[in-house]
Amino acid sequence: MRDTRESRLLLILLVAIAFALITVDIRGGDDSPLNGARDTASTVLGPVERGVASAVDPVADGVRSIRDAGSHQNRLRRLERQNAALKQRLASSDMASSRTKQLDSLLKTAGSGQYAIKAAQVIAIGAAQGFSWTVTIDAGSDDGITRDMTVINGSGLVGRVTTVGHTTATVLLACDPDFTAGARMEGSEEIGFASGQGTRPMKVQLLNGRAQVKRGDRLVTFGSEKGRPFVPGVPVGTVTSVEPTPGELTKTVMVEPFVSFTKLDLVGVVVEEPRTDPRDTVLPPKPRPAATTTPPAKAVTTANKKG
Repeated sequence: MRDTRESRLLLILLVAIAFALITVDIRGGDDSPLNGARDTASTVLGPVERGVASAVDPVADGVRSIRDAGSHQNRLRRLERQNAALKQRLASSDMASSRTKQLDSLLKTAGSGQYAIKAAQVIAIGAAQGFSWTVTIDAGSDDGITRDMTVINGSGLVGRVTTVGHTTATVLLACDPDFTAGARMEGSEEIGFASGQGTRPMKVQLLNGRAQVKRGDRLVTFGSEKGRPFVPGVPVGTVTSVEPTPGELTKTVMVEPFVSFTKLDLVGVVVEEPRTDPRDTVLPPKPRPAATTTPPAKAVTTANKKG
């Protein structure tokens, strides 16, 4: 439409009519003469509006999803970081608690045997220098560690030091097939040699073929001259079986070690032997046998018979 005087007059007229209709509709309220026209328009245009809305709503939802995706991802990442931090804190707490218990047990064992020790942590496990069962500890010559020192933990004999660096050392575990240590039976004091057998129980060859040994008997280290490579009195293990060797000069027994070699963490290297042999004092108290209850005897009553 061209901008002419007639078009301007028409526009003003249409605006005036619109205001007049609005005024009539407002004043008329529910009785407004325009209600019929409004209902007709609603009937005609309503389906169109709903169709347009149904077509536009998914697009709007998609736009909102894209807009909010960034905030959801950020929230998810934040929750994942918090979860990881909580897990790490819990793991650190559990590890600290476990090491505290290990250290307490180690110090108790060292105190019972009067062993001067240097505490160390196992930092590696695996084959080294031809040995099958070894661990590496974070203590070396700078800490006063030398070859052929006894290594213990809170449970008993771990092994002996074989090679030493400035800050680390290699320990041959007592379960290694090349490991041998002098051992002594608790109580009877029968002596022999304990050898490792990997994952199987240790084999102990007692020098007395007639030694009285039974399942559950325990052994400690016999000790070496000047405490190298073994100090005396360190718990070794418990007899699990006795092999029948009639007529033999020696007796073979199988021994379950006190130490769990696959769960080593904190250990102690004995840097000074005890002044006196602790004998069997380092062994833990024997478990008490389970109490058995005897059922009460039935009361027996006798009646005097008249003769």
